[in-house]
Amino acid sequence: MRIWISNGHDTLRTIANKHQFSIEELFMFNQHIAHPDQVITGQPVYLPSVVEPDLRIDPGAMSGSPLPTCPTVPTEPLNNWIPLTPLEEMAQNEYDVLIIGTGAGGGAVLWRLCEQLKQQGKRIGIIERGDQYIPTQARNLSTMNQERLIAYFTHLSKPLPGADPEYPGARQLFALGGRTLFWYTFTPRMHEWDLAKWPIPIHEMESYYGVAEEVMNVTKSFAEGSSFTAILLERLWMRGYSKASPLPLAADIVPQSFGQIHTDMFTSSISLLAKALNLGPFDLAINSRAVQIIHDNSKVTGVKVMSPDKTAYMIKAKTVVCCASTFETPRLLLYSGIQNPALGHYFTNQTFVQATGTISTADFPIPWGPLNIMIQQTPENPYSVLMTGPEAFYWYPVAVERPLTGITTVNLYGYGKVESRYENRITLDPYKVDDYGIPEIQVHFSLSEADWAVVRQMSDGIRRIAASAGIRLNSEGGRPPICLTPLGDLHHDAGSCRIGDDPAVSVADQYGQIHGISGLYVADNSALPDTGAENQTLTTIALAIRTADHIARRLQL
Repeated sequence: MRIWISNGHDTLRTIANKHQFSIEELFMFNQHIAHPDQVITGQPVYLPSVVEPDLRIDPGAMSGSPLPTCPTVPTEPLNNWIPLTPLEEMAQNEYDVLIIGTGAGGGAVLWRLCEQLKQQGKRIGIIERGDQYIPTQARNLSTMNQERLIAYFTHLSKPLPGADPEYPGARQLFALGGRTLFWYTFTPRMHEWDLAKWPIPIHEMESYYGVAEEVMNVTKSFAEGSSFTAILLERLWMRGYSKASPLPLAADIVPQSFGQIHTDMFTSSISLLAKALNLGPFDLAINSRAVQIIHDNSKVTGVKVMSPDKTAYMIKAKTVVCCASTFETPRLLLYSGIQNPALGHYFTNQTFVQATGTISTADFPIPWGPLNIMIQQTPENPYSVLMTGPEAFYWYPVAVERPLTGITTVNLYGYGKVESRYENRITLDPYKVDDYGIPEIQVHFSLSEADWAVVRQMSDGIRRIAASAGIRLNSEGGRPPICLTPLGDLHHDAGSCRIGDDPAVSVADQYGQIHGISGLYVADNSALPDTGAENQTLTTIALAIRTADHIARRLQL
């Protein structure tokens, strides 16, 4: 469109004649002018852009319409909210990298590879054993509250076969996005004295923590302005808990601006899949069970995958990254004949102590806001404590009404260190197989005397923290004021395919590559040498990003 500044005794009609436009066409673009014969000296006139003669308007062909009909651009239909690839099609290709599992580790590896290898023509695939249920973290759904969230997780997940009697309460969730659909988004870093035992330099892990925190939108400002948090923090600081601080959360709290839509406030692996989708192409198949790693004892060549109807497909791959879970990754490797003396061993978790109490709200200016505090471990106290409330955790949906009362609820959660011991292990059960013909697992797990000592120390510590903050511990719903959660009910499982320099006591090297088998990697919780006393999702994602960088460098050679 051009602008003409009228002069002399110009009218729309004289300008139309001068530039060979129809008066109707020119009048449509200049509806601020009342009449086509009105003198408009000095006024701007908008002229339509010049078009080729064969594209000029034919008034007779348009039944009086002043515009041509817009052409219809044919598009390939998308039958899902995320593009899916059939297994039949994936079996026709050879992948530079094939990822097994779409949880925290799998999503992180996929995102980083798509970022590092964009425009390089590498073929990347990812398969997921489960179905798709929700396209975001459950807390992002306005229909969810804490009670419904737990109930929905219980419905979708299943008890872990082989957990009882030594590991009660354990559950598995097979779904696009894995357990990150329901995790509590706590994202602290592991402490230096724990990382010092790893085969990775501390400064390197700190750098990858920074990358992970950036992509996960980690913030300590979620409860900023909350009098509930601010006042209890000050009480703790004044009573010797100098390391108490706001708990970091993977939550995008940046206001919407410049037309950006922030639909994934709480981060899940779906967030990572979305970022990968906008960086480079990849093939994704769901309801696809990896049943065997194909290798020639020194190099991986592909994966045998089965669909729900038990049809088997061979997917060729130069590199395979196992992110199936702390239970399923060693199960897959053991069944595939991977020989390693540490495989399945050194399985670990954390002990989990819960306490409930009440506190007077008289000192909390309205609005209270949520309680969101973490008290970090120390060398003398090998456990961390979280304080949340007034609901079950730091979060509540907009639709929930929060009546003002004279007292409110506080929850305290303690996470204790557990020794990584060879005898705690995951083995294949020779007497039980699943519907795919794969042996079930058996979990062998117990706490050492040192672990029980941490539980006692942690319980005493929680009582002291509660008293220092002015919290009165009490029973709730038939549960005692302070109790130990069943060992398998805290989903911080790790270590069954731990990384390390010595093949005698580790399954993979510092980059997650299985000792002795080129191109085969692990990048989920199973790769962690230990769990420390913090939620390890941030650590798993940081380590998975580092593994992806290593793989990308090899592919670029």
